[in-house]
Parts: sequence; structure tokens; C-alpha cells
Amino acid sequence: MERQTNSLEETAQVAAECLASLEPSQQATVLALRGDLGAGKTTFTQALARELGISENVTSPTFVIMKIYDLENKVFERLIHIDAYRFDTPDELDGLNFSDFLKDPKNLIVVEWPEKVEGKLPPETVFIDFKFISETVREISYS
Repeated sequence: MERQTNSLEETAQVAAECLASLEPSQQATVLALRGDLGAGKTTFTQALARELGISENVTSPTFVIMKIYDLENKVFERLIHIDAYRFDTPDELDGLNFSDFLKDPKNLIVVEWPEKVEGKLPPETVFIDFKFISETVREISYS
């Protein structure tokens, strides 16, 4: 699926459609968000969080690396938001107990900058690509 979005509302619609297409499996569901700075990765995650009923302000965990949000009455029980931008090696993901989070099928894990943790994400990872077109237009694609 490939879409151009022209507003925050349209990005939120894509996030809602993506979320609706996900179903828990034997392990956590992982979304890997790829794109340059300012391409819309965090905006998409914020929309996803709102769709999941998270009312608190969701920001990119660039400095704290990971944030965990508990969900109520949803298919998933936790949204785990990881920003790997500051990682020097993929092994830094191990320090977050990532393998333990992967074991729980009730976890929805969103990883920004997945290229920084290459080889650590499961084969079933859903990659979502973001492209900056203009100040108001983004291209979002995933399969």
C-alpha cells in the first residue's frame, strides 16, 4: 500500500488502517518505521497511539530510547516505542531486553530507525517507509 498524505488527519487515517490490519501472532508484532528526519515517523506513531486510546503526549524517545504505554481493552496490551537513532551497534537493542518483549504476542513494538538494528528484528516485521515530499505532503508505504 502506498499513499500520499496531505495533513495530520490523513496520516492518522493511514495509521488507523495499518493498525486495523494487524493481528497478534505467536510473538510481538513489530512495525519498523524507515525514513529521513522529519519524514513523519513520530507523527505516524502519535496517530497510532491515539488510535490505541493513549491520551498522554507521545514523543519520540530519542534520548530515553524506549517508552512503554499500557493499553486497555485493545487487541494489544502494550505499545512499546523504540527510537534506535542514537544506537552505534545493533547489539544495543539487547540492553533493552528486546528479546523478552518479542516473546509476548500482546506487545505492539514500533521501532524508529530500524536500519540501526539490522539483523535484530524478526522476519515478520512490517516495514513502513516514509518519504518527505513537501512541508505538508508525505508518502507512506507498507505491505
